[in-house]
Amino acid sequence: MLEGRADLAVHSLKDVPAELEPGFALPAILPRADAADAFVSNQHADLAALPLGAKVGTSSLRRQAQLRALRPDLELLDLRGNVGTRLAKLDAGHYDAIVLACAGLERLGLAGRIRSRLAAPDWLPAPGQAAIAVEARADQPATLALLAVLDDADTRLEVSAERAMNQTLGGSCTVPVGAWCTVTERGLHLRGLVGDAASGRLLHAQADGVDAVVLGHAVAQALFAQGAADFLGG
Repeated sequence: MLEGRADLAVHSLKDVPAELEPGFALPAILPRADAADAFVSNQHADLAALPLGAKVGTSSLRRQAQLRALRPDLELLDLRGNVGTRLAKLDAGHYDAIVLACAGLERLGLAGRIRSRLAAPDWLPAPGQAAIAVEARADQPATLALLAVLDDADTRLEVSAERAMNQTLGGSCTVPVGAWCTVTERGLHLRGLVGDAASGRLLHAQADGVDAVVLGHAVAQALFAQGAADFLGG
């Protein structure tokens, strides 16, 4: 876009840095899809049904931390590649189950592979998970106005709170941070999580508010007060 060869870029919001590069904006955030994680297995219906010591594939530290908290007996193994590659490794018998994003499977027409959902309030997704964002240059008002009609107000509020929390924590899409914000009659409700993938220890905080950024900052500070910096390398 800087070179003028593209007017916009479409991203999975969870992969977009909490702080954009100068000169860029997100004029449109589309209505959020299912933000839950997906438990995928050929033999077992859900996490509780896995036998002791079962092999579960995921490379996400956030998912690993929550899996260890719920099932410390599991053997957590690295899992990389695109969705097709990951499913092929499961089908080849390398894992008893894997954890993916529900939205990613649904967008690929693979919702039938989802055996059960790992969802809030018991399980938190990544900040911005399942939201699609459109990025454009901030100095292109006509493009920004054109894209703004696609913006979903509730989704923007929710992910803004989640991303503000993540930014305050100094996190990225690779750290063990979970967040889930919902629009309520009173404004916004945000749940936050920081975990330790090695031990399965989880820190939780939640709060209500009307300003998304202020709310995200408050929940992050509540997590810091519990020792979140120890899990984030701070």
